[in-house]
Order: sequence, then structure tokens, then C-alpha cells
Amino acid sequence: MEWPLLASLPAEDVRELLAIARRRTFAKGEVVFHRDDPAESLHLVVRGYFGARVQTPLGDSVLLDVMGPGRSFGELALLLPDSRRSAAVAALEKGETRSVFRDDFTNLLRRHPGVKDVLLTLVAQQLERASNRLAEAHYVDAETRVRRRLLELGETYGRRDGSTLIPLTQEELAEMAGTSRATVNRVLRDEERRGVLQLGRGRTTVVDAAELGNRCRWRT
Repeated sequence: MEWPLLASLPAEDVRELLAIARRRTFAKGEVVFHRDDPAESLHLVVRGYFGARVQTPLGDSVLLDVMGPGRSFGELALLLPDSRRSAAVAALEKGETRSVFRDDFTNLLRRHPGVKDVLLTLVAQQLERASNRLAEAHYVDAETRVRRRLLELGETYGRRDGSTLIPLTQEELAEMAGTSRATVNRVLRDEERRGVLQLGRGRTTVVDAAELGNRCRWRT
């Protein structure tokens, strides 16, 4: 397993870090941490998928992002002492992570200061993504937002035999797109008629990502 955060490190140092990292396993639905919990460690995803959620002022839970193998979450814990978690993270299916604590990462930085630049880049990418989502909410129609989230999730879950299975409900897709379930259902049915998607119970299969990208004015 490779993670962008560790890609520039010598293999020996990666092995050393993973050897002291805490192996954690999670059942489907199990919470990794809650919002406002003390942030003391970074999680490297080994297997399974994890969802980041926040509560709205009305008390609703909103799915913000999905992280799969090769991704990491909780990076701010390594940068800001005494920080708190900004979102809750739970396992969307049976999963496993390697938990890297701040003190261990600090020791690694003493030998390889450049790792901090990689960490800052990851955080900057997350901030850019959040800014783009905010701009979308104001200037991009809901149907396009749904299609864009499907493309992003397709990259997260990966392709098999030319298609991508996204095991999320329409309600969860609506949360990520910032729209209603009715809008998501309308978009999915339309794309299914065009042969772009195949719909199942609690899942969507993208069979033509290129056409889906063309229809949501996607920019790479």
C-alpha cells in the first residue's frame, strides 16, 4: 500500500513508521472519531472506505467525503497541537487503518523535514477542494453537482472491467451534492436512460465515465 504522504520517504523509514503505527480495524458503521474529539493522530487507510460527516445547524448529518485505500485523513492533527477534529469519520464498510501519532511523526520530521511540505500540500488540496465545493453551491446547478460527485466517487472507488460501482445510497449522494434526494433520483434515472449508469438497490454503477464527464462540464 502506498500513500502520497509517505511517497518521498526511503522505504526503510516507511517500514519504521508503519511498524510503530497502531493497526486499527473497524466494523461497518463504527466511528473512528467524533467531531470535536482531541486530534492526536493521522489515519492511513489500508482497506475499506470511510466517510467524513458534519452536523448541520438543524441537526442533520451530511456526508462530506469518502476516503479509500491509499488516502489519509486527520492530517491537521500532525500540524496543530491541541487541535480538535473538524468532522466525524466512520467506516462505510469493514475497514482498516494505520494510526500515526503526532510524537512519532515529529520524530520522523527531524530526519526528513521535507515530509512536512507533503503534509502541507495535502492540507492545501483539501482546502482547495472545500473552496471549490463552496463556489459550486452558489454558481453550479444541482444536476451538475450530482454528476461531478459521481465522477469523484468513481475515482475513489476505482474501475473494474471498465465500470465503477459506487455503493452509496441516493440520500448519501444528495448530501454530498448539497441537493435533494428527488433531484439525485431524477439525474440518475436520466443518466440510466442514456446508458451512462446502471442503478441497483443502494448502489450506482458508472459504465461510461467519459460521457458523464462531458455532461457535467468536468475540468481535469
